[in-house]
Amino acid sequence: MIPHDHQPQSTGLPSTDPFDDDRFHEECAVFGIWGHDQAARLTALGLHALQHRGQEACGICAFDGDQFHVHRALGLVGDVFGKGKADTGSPDPIARLSGRSAIGHTRYATSGRTVLRNIQPLWTDLDETGGFALAHNGNLTNARKLKSELRSEGRRFQSTSDTEVILDLVARSRETRLVHRVVDALSRVIGAYSLVALSRKKLVGVRDPAGVRPLVLGRLDGAWILCSETCGLDIIGASYVRDIEPGELVVIDEDGLQSYRPFAAKPRHFCIFEYIYFSRPDSHVEGRDVYSIRRAIGRELAREMEVDADIVVPVPDSGTPAAVGYAQASGIPFELAITRNQYTGRTFIEPDQERRDIAVRRKLNANRDLMRGKRVILVDDSIVRGTTSKRIVRMVREAGAREVHLRIASPPTKGPCFYGVDTPSRAELIVNQYDSLEQVAREIGVDSLAYLSIEGMYRAVGDSEAGYCDACFTGNYPIPLVDSPDQPAESRLPLFDEAHL
Repeated sequence: MIPHDHQPQSTGLPSTDPFDDDRFHEECAVFGIWGHDQAARLTALGLHALQHRGQEACGICAFDGDQFHVHRALGLVGDVFGKGKADTGSPDPIARLSGRSAIGHTRYATSGRTVLRNIQPLWTDLDETGGFALAHNGNLTNARKLKSELRSEGRRFQSTSDTEVILDLVARSRETRLVHRVVDALSRVIGAYSLVALSRKKLVGVRDPAGVRPLVLGRLDGAWILCSETCGLDIIGASYVRDIEPGELVVIDEDGLQSYRPFAAKPRHFCIFEYIYFSRPDSHVEGRDVYSIRRAIGRELAREMEVDADIVVPVPDSGTPAAVGYAQASGIPFELAITRNQYTGRTFIEPDQERRDIAVRRKLNANRDLMRGKRVILVDDSIVRGTTSKRIVRMVREAGAREVHLRIASPPTKGPCFYGVDTPSRAELIVNQYDSLEQVAREIGVDSLAYLSIEGMYRAVGDSEAGYCDACFTGNYPIPLVDSPDQPAESRLPLFDEAHL
């Protein structure tokens, strides 16, 4: 059955804000709900809370017991799923998404260009079992290999997203039960994924065996909810039940929730950067309070890299918890001496350096009264290319700072992420362009530069026995990079055990 798919057109021009373009981009977020009369509206609220994970596009697919309804568009959740405007006759998109079950997705493109056909949830007709919608957070490291194999069998893909590979494998599976088809498809993929999927009769959630990306389970008025972070539960007043475990598949239907472990066990490799930057500070991820971990990171940073200074200033907003911890451990006063304007919107590439600097000042402004004559410690979560750090340091000096010391609340980022985070190439990362941190400090324009050590990061996280993915810091990639020419291809993963389903 073909869904009613409302897809407003857009220019599709990429956002290249000179501030945001020098940050890590927050992959994607997923949300799913089963058994609530306001399923689509609650999904939109959940996606709004998860907006930090993806700000380019969003979509919702709902099922009303007879038909699937889909609305997808480029833009922020509030713009796409607002109530419409009476003066333009624009209808409320949520009103068209009727039904008691829905899934949603908000996206930053880690695989495939940001065009309409790549916006999720993706939908297909499975013939015997009816429609099937899918939303994915993560990245497949063998997507190109699989696409090549499927194309050789006559398949033609509508999008450039790796998520369509999973959808196609589900559709082509010879298994009869939907759950078996999903597991059969996932047995062929390699990489990181947290998925929510919706059929006529089931809501499915699944996490890859290494558990790289988060997925949590909640309840609200008898309804079941799956989403990327607990802040997606908080916004709708839902209660947190537990995290979906690595390698776990849950099926929610009229009989309740069933949990399966269909995949061969793998070592756990949760993304440690979720704690440093990606997750919202008010979320609990893998049972841990994100804000408390970031504050502990700041304390470790202060112990490792002391410097005489007058004030500790966060680079807003992601540097704030670590700066609080740094100030607490060092005894140096904490000051919100840089203000971020939350209402500037997203801008395009400026044609010259002067205009790019102005664009940064539209986002950030230094308080001259707090900075003048002071020795300032700036605390940020990471440095990527370094271009934004240079502009911020220049702004702080122009505000009158006597010294500027930059402290980074993570180890040096040396490699790209292949598991669902949009990162620059290895050559673009600033630490790979110089022979020493002193040279990096001179390039950025600070009096001193120091990063948190690997050991300090793990002390702050406080759970050394748990397995993490720290590949962007160490170069140790725990999941094979099949599509990378530097890595050997891995054959099909073990098929599911029928007895476990």
